[in-house]
Amino acid sequence: MNSIGEIDKLKVYVVAEDYAGYESPLLAQHGISILLETYGNDLVKPFRILFDAANNSEALLYNMKLLDIDPKKIDAVVISHCHWDHTGGLIGVLKAIKKENLPVIAHPEVFKVNITFEPYLKSEGVPYNCTIENIESLGCKLILTKNPVKIVNGIMTTGQIERTTEFEKGGIFTYTVVNGNLVPDEILDDMALIVNIKDKGLVIFTGCGHAGIVNTVLHSMKITGVRKVHAVFGGFHLLNASEERIRKTVEELKKLGVEEVYSGHCTGFRAHMEFYKKYGEKFHRIHSGYTTIF
Repeated sequence: MNSIGEIDKLKVYVVAEDYAGYESPLLAQHGISILLETYGNDLVKPFRILFDAANNSEALLYNMKLLDIDPKKIDAVVISHCHWDHTGGLIGVLKAIKKENLPVIAHPEVFKVNITFEPYLKSEGVPYNCTIENIESLGCKLILTKNPVKIVNGIMTTGQIERTTEFEKGGIFTYTVVNGNLVPDEILDDMALIVNIKDKGLVIFTGCGHAGIVNTVLHSMKITGVRKVHAVFGGFHLLNASEERIRKTVEELKKLGVEEVYSGHCTGFRAHMEFYKKYGEKFHRIHSGYTTIF
């Protein structure tokens, strides 16, 4: 069990998302990027963490400007997994942050080959310019580990997520190369970000939740020792899931006491409908420019 600590307040900005919102001047793009701004305890100033970088840095930085976010004030970057719609904007954003020894945290397998054959052979992994060499040439400090990393008091990564549920098993039909062999990719590099908020409990952020959002919640509770989960926030990759898996996912989150759901990106319309039916006003559809305070 890790001592995660807690923070007093968290402000969240959805910097990029698949949907831009009604009458919004912001840009949408396939992917997700979330800025977390933390307050309280021993922090003399807000600490800012960028979680994922969507696929297009120009659109990401455009939205940051409209949201009055100065990229140079970002203190750490966390990448949830290898896919291009979470890593495509990384190099451009790191150039804008322009900060020596900026921590960039990811799983050791994040730079692996990840391909699909549907509808034709194409790469689904990090783009060509997103390499260890390019990231380090910008002065960043890469932290590639399967273990949880405590970033600041009250916030830590999950590390590689333990997969225990039966109904969340199964990949998304992408492949990787292991010892020269092409094998189905289980996307074991999928990680989430955990925030423990005073008097509220955990808020868990996912990029796509390829490990399964229920697995992610169970793992987060296990490694922090905190049983109260206030919210899950991000993409849950239920877009092509069966009706049974969607139903079980929502039921299990309710059983675990998850109080609120903030979802978008790859969650899918049918899953959004099920969340809304079970959570009502405690369900929130996120979009580019969506902001909230916990």
